[in-house]
Amino acid sequence: MSTDDRQNEARTVADSKNLTVSGETSSGVLVASVAGRVDGSNAQDFQSAIETLLGDGAAALVMDLENLAYISSAGLRVILLISRQMQGRSGKFGVCGLTGAISEVFALSGFDKIIPIHAARADALSALGG
Repeated sequence: MSTDDRQNEARTVADSKNLTVSGETSSGVLVASVAGRVDGSNAQDFQSAIETLLGDGAAALVMDLENLAYISSAGLRVILLISRQMQGRSGKFGVCGLTGAISEVFALSGFDKIIPIHAARADALSALGG
């Protein structure tokens, strides 16, 4: 399998009762799809899964939260840490697909002011260079 094939195939890196994280590369941008719930019981798994997807070289990351049902402050902390990691490597980062409840959490916490939020995956890919 060539490097390009590996970059474009979707792979699941966390799959537990309450959380699934899978990743694929689209137009040169890593897309991490998060489904289920992120809370104190699995925030470390969430962070590990995203870091595994990022590896050493991802220059742009979109976190697709369309299928995320719940996120606690522990999950928000992970998103902030990942955002800072991407900034530290001069990378681009954004989230997309926020549903009503998740969008409200981002607004109440002020994350909508510090994390780039895009309505849809296509918008995020366009903004991050894909």
